[in-house]
Amino acid sequence: MASLGEDLLGIVNKLQDLVFNTIGNDSLDLPQIVVVGSQSSGKSSVIENIVGRDFLPRGSGIVTRRPLILQLINVPSERDDRPEGDEIHVPHTAASVDGQGEWAEFHHRPGQQFHDFGDVKREIENETARIAGNNKGINRQPINLKIYSPHVLNLTLVDLPGLTKVPIGDQPSDIEKQTRTLISEYIAKPNSIILAVSPANVDLVNSEALKLARHVDPMGRRTIGVLTKLDLMDHGTNALDILSGRVYPLKLGFIGVVNRSQQDIQGNKSLSDALQAERDFFRHHPAYRNMANRCGTQFLAKSLNSTLMAHIRERLPDIKARLNTLMGQTQQELASYGDMQFSGKEHRGSLILQLMTRFANSFIASIDGTSSEISTRELCGGARIYYIFNSVFGNSLETIDPTTNLSVLDIRTAIRNSTGPRPSLFVPELAFDLLVKPQIKMLDIPSQRCVELVYEELIKICHTCGSAELSRFPRLQAKLIEVVSDLLRERLGPCSGYVESLIAIQRAYINTNHPNFLGAAAAMSSVINDKNEKEKKAQAALAEEKRKQERRRLKEADTVNGAGGPDDDEDGPEEKPQSLPVRHRASKATRSMSPAVGRGFENGHSSIAASLNGNQGTGSAKDSFLNYFFGKDGSGIATPTGNAASTMLGQRHVSNHLEPSIAQSIRRGETKIERPAPVQAVQDDFDFPAPMADDNPFPGEETPALTEREALETELIRRLISSYFNIVRETIADQVPKAVMHLLVNHSKDVVQNRLVSELYKEDLFQDLLYEDDAIKAEREKCEKLLSTYREAAKIVGEVL
Repeated sequence: MASLGEDLLGIVNKLQDLVFNTIGNDSLDLPQIVVVGSQSSGKSSVIENIVGRDFLPRGSGIVTRRPLILQLINVPSERDDRPEGDEIHVPHTAASVDGQGEWAEFHHRPGQQFHDFGDVKREIENETARIAGNNKGINRQPINLKIYSPHVLNLTLVDLPGLTKVPIGDQPSDIEKQTRTLISEYIAKPNSIILAVSPANVDLVNSEALKLARHVDPMGRRTIGVLTKLDLMDHGTNALDILSGRVYPLKLGFIGVVNRSQQDIQGNKSLSDALQAERDFFRHHPAYRNMANRCGTQFLAKSLNSTLMAHIRERLPDIKARLNTLMGQTQQELASYGDMQFSGKEHRGSLILQLMTRFANSFIASIDGTSSEISTRELCGGARIYYIFNSVFGNSLETIDPTTNLSVLDIRTAIRNSTGPRPSLFVPELAFDLLVKPQIKMLDIPSQRCVELVYEELIKICHTCGSAELSRFPRLQAKLIEVVSDLLRERLGPCSGYVESLIAIQRAYINTNHPNFLGAAAAMSSVINDKNEKEKKAQAALAEEKRKQERRRLKEADTVNGAGGPDDDEDGPEEKPQSLPVRHRASKATRSMSPAVGRGFENGHSSIAASLNGNQGTGSAKDSFLNYFFGKDGSGIATPTGNAASTMLGQRHVSNHLEPSIAQSIRRGETKIERPAPVQAVQDDFDFPAPMADDNPFPGEETPALTEREALETELIRRLISSYFNIVRETIADQVPKAVMHLLVNHSKDVVQNRLVSELYKEDLFQDLLYEDDAIKAEREKCEKLLSTYREAAKIVGEVL
């Protein structure tokens, strides 16, 4: 069984070398003994006693600043004349005789043997300083050291930095946290055996090593306790209860050792003499002599060896299962990098064609929404195109105000310019055409932006169509993206030009016969209705204001006479205002709302209905809409009878015998005759903006005020423009997405496969297109090496299981 145990440890050492040399870390979680202890607890001395050589650095503060993975490998001695089968674990005394047959090797110095263990100590110090620096800080990168000797047992030990609480010198302020974290990473592995070193001259309840061990191994099943400095305990005290397991029970027990003192080390006392002194101490001490055969370094080495063998034997099935898992994961990763062997034109051509097809299918699937890799975090592909059509493009069209850039003076100027040298009897249609065409042009910018956004989304889609296999060949992937980008760029021009034509088509022919167009009669009716409604509201507000004034006035009069009160406030104003001399205040609102104007609008409205019904030649024809709006005498407004007529004429002209309204308005600017207040009231009723100084179409003159006719004309044109613009906007909102889908999106989907094949499927391009990235090559080689390592490790484990 001993030979089987030696084989098991040899297998673990092979696995550790194999894995560490290939991977650089212990991914298999191999069985090993982790040495844990506080500073100055004797941890390093215990390891040196086991090895039989003085090779570890010593000094103040933290000396071990990197994990030291120590493999002890027993080799037969060239001068070993002992009978075969004798113990080879005991003769540490021979270790001090000479260095024949003993040497050390470092992983970072492959092939170099160190026969002088003083050089080993210096190499450990230099390698520690090289990685961890000179500021007493720690580093988690381990140092791998193998010691071959006929005087050691096969063991694998990990020496970790000692636990510390207070940083000294150049140590970082969180040195305690760093040390605990590093130690916890090693002892938390279930395949590690914890060797907790505690000094016997310190109360066991203060042992930091046992505290950390209990945290990861609360049942004490894989913890071995080591008591050092038994010879330094106070006289009359001993550690017999601890070593017997009565104080702190551990399944693997406690073992007492006696190391060299600091004076012995400074006096260069040999390890062989120290080990002999240790044996003498336990044999002659009255408390320990009955258990001397279960104390000391020799017994500790044997216990560690047998415990490690048993632990390896127990954990090998788990190691094999772990190996199978790692092999499966590595094979899957290697498959993602693809097969590196693609020799022959047929094979290369087949591979390129396959990758092209996958790229084209991925591009089409992303647009259609059938891709297997659909994002759940943001809109992409076809869903993004739908969002552009309906939300981005649709909302941008809705936010356009058809007449936002048309002032009242712009409309009036267009009307005047379209009439020529004489006043018009009707609102000129040319003015409507001149004004509506530039407004339709405003739809061009959002339409072209819609095309650009869809184009940008398609470019984005082709950049995200690459797979893990395609990423192996960066040049091929770049060429595929370049070809598709060129295709999209070619289609961008025709699509953008067609969308521009859609706008030009709408501007080329203004179809005022469209069934949804409001029309002049309906627009004028709407204007009159709105004006009447505003007049009614204004009259009601004025009447209410008068009633409130009368209530206050009556209340003041009654208070002076001692009659009436607050209770009479509601009933009094209904009758008394008729008998009291109320003074009517002339205001803009009252003057603009004369009964004649109201009746004129109502008559015009009724005449529109009559004319639409075909009722002509009746008495109402004389007061029809045309007679009212354009005037019986050609001057602009109908002439109602009586005082109302004089009021209306007063609103339009300074005198009834002046020239028509256009000439009158121009001349008014010269003579600076003030307009009566009712004209401004008309403007207020229609909410027209006040003319700006730079809007004046008559340079060098004051801005002429709008006449009532001009106010109605401008509002009529504004409503007609809005009506027709809404018709065109609805058409463009429907036609532009259809054009983009047909000319850009669907066409790209239909021809992308053929374009890729025609551009890239050429034998002279195969070699260059299938060039692999150096990083991909390195990753594949690493995976192949790793997989080979795991397979070899599985073979090694399979020899035992």
